[in-house]
Amino acid sequence: MRYFTLAVLVLLAACNEDETVSGYVGDSTIFALQSINEQPFQASATINLSETGKVSGEGPCNSYSAEQSAPYPWFNLGPIAATERACEDLSAEVTFFQALQSMTIAEVNGPILILTNDAKDEMVFEAN
Repeated sequence: MRYFTLAVLVLLAACNEDETVSGYVGDSTIFALQSINEQPFQASATINLSETGKVSGEGPCNSYSAEQSAPYPWFNLGPIAATERACEDLSAEVTFFQALQSMTIAEVNGPILILTNDAKDEMVFEAN
């Protein structure tokens, strides 16, 4: 009986190979930023969680990508690589990237993704 229980546990663990936030978002993999610290985000920005261990998306001006291999619920981005286009929303993009880089916890609740950190900063995204 003990070996059967152990085998079941191993099989259950193998069911979800992606232990990052990407493995917990279900069918929703692209989320649009709604607010930072309860302030509506006036520009457009997204985060794409479709690829295991990575995030990508569109900032107000540039596309970006980064490594994210911390197990859920932790969120720890590697350096953000972004294209280098200029636009009128560049200050909003700086705000977005700085906030995104500082996030350490992810919470997925249906179509909502909430990123937070120990400083009580918060980014709220909604699935597209």
